[in-house]
Amino acid sequence: MPLKFRWTIAFLVVTLSRCFADDDHEMEEFLKREHSLSKPYQGVGSSSSSHWELMGDAMVTTDQVRLTPDMQSRQGAIWSRIPCHLTDWEMQVHFKIHGQGKKNLNGDGLAIWYTKERMQKGPVFGNKDNFTGLGVFVDTYPNEEKHIERIFPFVLAMVGNGSISYDHERDGRPTELGGCNAMVRNLKHDSFLFIRYVRRRLTVMIDIDGQHEWRDCLDLPGVRLPQGYYFGASAITGDLSDNHDIISMKLYQLTVLRSKKEEEEEEEDVITIPSVDNMELIRLGQSDEGMSGIAIFFTVLFSMVGCIFLIVIGLVVYSHWNENRRKRFY
Repeated sequence: MPLKFRWTIAFLVVTLSRCFADDDHEMEEFLKREHSLSKPYQGVGSSSSSHWELMGDAMVTTDQVRLTPDMQSRQGAIWSRIPCHLTDWEMQVHFKIHGQGKKNLNGDGLAIWYTKERMQKGPVFGNKDNFTGLGVFVDTYPNEEKHIERIFPFVLAMVGNGSISYDHERDGRPTELGGCNAMVRNLKHDSFLFIRYVRRRLTVMIDIDGQHEWRDCLDLPGVRLPQGYYFGASAITGDLSDNHDIISMKLYQLTVLRSKKEEEEEEEDVITIPSVDNMELIRLGQSDEGMSGIAIFFTVLFSMVGCIFLIVIGLVVYSHWNENRRKRFY
């Protein structure tokens, strides 16, 4: 079979498969060019007619938007000028993180944003703290050394309501919605991040293995994000550094078929403040999952000892009871 024909078949399969969403709801997608960033980056600039605006140390080259160079104490960002009013959407980010630093001697990572605020410098991967909206972080440096079970780089998501702070010392664990490890540094092939928001369900996937296959990272229902926020990307370096590059950010409008009842419910329940349903349960589950191997070992060990102790006590009590019972018959 000719190579060109095989690629055509593969493209058709992928295209057809993406016409259907989860829960058997039919879905179509349309590229929104006014919210997308790609080569040759003609819509990037400081003029009012530009769709995207640079901030800090970010700069445009022919091949990428470099948020930070591989130099210390730099931060940069690129933000959309146009607010997004889509109900359901999907963002595909083509990015690259590379530098001269060896493992764990590089930092700090980049973030993809959908927030109420824009163009504000800060400590959270180059953006302001206490943000309002969604942040998806590609964290390349571990600040908390105690959690040895987490492998970095690590991708995680967070929803902020304007008063929740990102905890740097704990790598964002107290407020994260979930995540996955992703070895994205110094790859020879392309790396991609996939963020989908459909029917108040947030899905994050990655493609970093060069196999053109998405790998699950986060899938969470009950995420409430208002419309009219801005997309952006930012990065920061400190004593350690990396090149943080954005090759493209492509936003797709997703048209999902809804029943009349679902439409009426969504019209009545208008989202004004970002939030996550059952956030306390999510944190509790993460706390359980965050136990180290040693803690788990001792928990199991003491549980077994406790069970054995109770069994021995039970046997002794039963033995005494049985002996007294027999005496009553003599």
